[in-house]
Amino acid sequence: MTAKPTNPRGSEMANPSPPLRWVMSKMLARAADPDRIAARRSKAEAKRRRAAAAHVVEYFHQVDDGYSHLAAQMLGAFVERYQVRLVCHLVGPSRGPNAPEPDFLLGLSRYDAARIGPRYGLGFPGGSDPPDRDLVDLATRILAGVVTDSGAFVDAAPRVGDALWSGSAEALQGLAELYRPAADAASVLASGERRRADLGHYSGAMFHYGKEWYWGVDRLHYLERRLIELGASHDGGGVLGAPPAIEHGPHQDDGSMTLEIFPSARSPYTALSFDAAVDLARATGVRLRVRPVLPMVMRGVPVTRTKGTYIFMDAAREARSRGLTDWGSYYEPVGAPVERCYSLYPWAVAEGRGVELLSAFMRAAFREGINTNTDAGLRHVVEAAALSWADAQPIVGKDVWNDRAWRDEIEANRRAMYDLGLWGVPSFRLLDAAGETRLRVWGQDRLWLVAHEIQRALAARPGS
Repeated sequence: MTAKPTNPRGSEMANPSPPLRWVMSKMLARAADPDRIAARRSKAEAKRRRAAAAHVVEYFHQVDDGYSHLAAQMLGAFVERYQVRLVCHLVGPSRGPNAPEPDFLLGLSRYDAARIGPRYGLGFPGGSDPPDRDLVDLATRILAGVVTDSGAFVDAAPRVGDALWSGSAEALQGLAELYRPAADAASVLASGERRRADLGHYSGAMFHYGKEWYWGVDRLHYLERRLIELGASHDGGGVLGAPPAIEHGPHQDDGSMTLEIFPSARSPYTALSFDAAVDLARATGVRLRVRPVLPMVMRGVPVTRTKGTYIFMDAAREARSRGLTDWGSYYEPVGAPVERCYSLYPWAVAEGRGVELLSAFMRAAFREGINTNTDAGLRHVVEAAALSWADAQPIVGKDVWNDRAWRDEIEANRRAMYDLGLWGVPSFRLLDAAGETRLRVWGQDRLWLVAHEIQRALAARPGS
């Protein structure tokens, strides 16, 4: 018999009671409500105008974070383009329940930054290994010495980052002579981390403006568009950080490559990108392998209210940018609904409708507001996937938690994902014809990179 995992937030969050499920649904739908987001923005702007205050953007920089190095390279152009007062802070790595896999995150930041940087015109000279600890300490002290002077910080941060990630002690020593390192960086870090916590976040490479957060170069364009709408752009040009498009491209595979998707049926980011990922594989002829995993909270990984609220707000912002006008009609599927959906997955795959089952489940939970905890709700999902409810009923009528037919596969998928140095969803892996990994990435906002790598691999083949 398989025991349910112990969850640090309590088992009630991993499989909430019907009343708690309803409350969670309302709370998270509220975080994603575009009217509430617009009202919050309007209120923040009215308050700024009454005070005749500047547009204050706060930036939180983490020295050993690859994403922060990319963001630092955008700061100079950002302050030139927009009428803002930039306030910079130094922070250390995220700790505690908001960062369940901190070592994985730092490693991924290095791998990811090297691949996405060029598409934004940015550089990342680091490799897969973490930077030397003594160099990190010196880089931190250098930036701690200038963090209160935004102009000096904007100038220093990318230069310090280049020296650090290149592993050049000589270049970093030269910058130390130029900028005068702080004697006590710990107090500067503590101050930045307190400010970040007071504003309600936990990560590095974060921008904060008017009650809203924007992560690194990936979300900078949302902040830019907001400032443009407020008339705070100097030149009225386009955004600096426009995200790359998902391009299916001209080249077709013959099924020799494989795209693995690691989705979670409770993840808003998975719900945003699942259909697009499936479409990418089908449009390019790449073999598709879908490997579902349990939601984090059902794996014993805590998800704090701060983190959950940010994720749902950010996902709603992403959904609006994709034109998903029905996004946010949400009914919490964590716990028993996910278990019952996954118990049906092997059968649905055998029927040739596995992808359709997962897609229908996430559409019901995130866009149709259907309570998938009921037989009526799950029947809607099954029939939307063009499957038979009569055939599904004997399967979902079992003790699905202890049904090894699906649980062992789901756990094997999780282990495979962790072996790749990934832990969040959706994650993607692209394998070549020999089964070797060409690319491993985390996040719905990396689907463009998967598409780019597919086309790059196909273009390199003889005769292409």
